[in-house]
Amino acid sequence: QVQLMESGGDLVQPGGSLRLSCAASGNIFTIYTMAWYRQTPEKPRELVASTTSRGVTEIADSVKGRFAISRDSAKNEWSLQMNSLKPEDTATYYCNARIMTRTLLEDDYWGPGTRVTVSS
Repeated sequence: QVQLMESGGDLVQPGGSLRLSCAASGNIFTIYTMAWYRQTPEKPRELVASTTSRGVTEIADSVKGRFAISRDSAKNEWSLQMNSLKPEDTATYYCNARIMTRTLLEDDYWGPGTRVTVSS
C-alpha cells in the first residue's frame, strides 16, 4: 500500500509565490519519477513538472521560468516552488509518482489533490 499526500495549496494574489509539497509513504522500494499535474474543470489534467531518479527534469512551457520542482529522495518527498503566479495557474494540483514497491510491483500513484487559487 502506497499513499501520496499533497500540502501547501492556498489562495494567493497574482505575482505571489506558493510552495507545494508531496510526501509518499507506505510499501516503497524506490521512486523513479516524481511529478506535479494540474487540472481545471475546463481543461484535462496536464503535466506541470517532473523529475526522475536520474535527475532528468521536465517543466511545462506555460510555467517555465516561474515554477521549479525539487526532490528529497531520502525522505520520499518532492516540492513545487511556484513564483510569479498568474490567475491562469488556478487549478487543483496533484502529485504523482512512478513507484516500485518492496514486493517489486511498479505502478503510478496519485495524491488526492490540493487547491491553488490565484486571485486578487
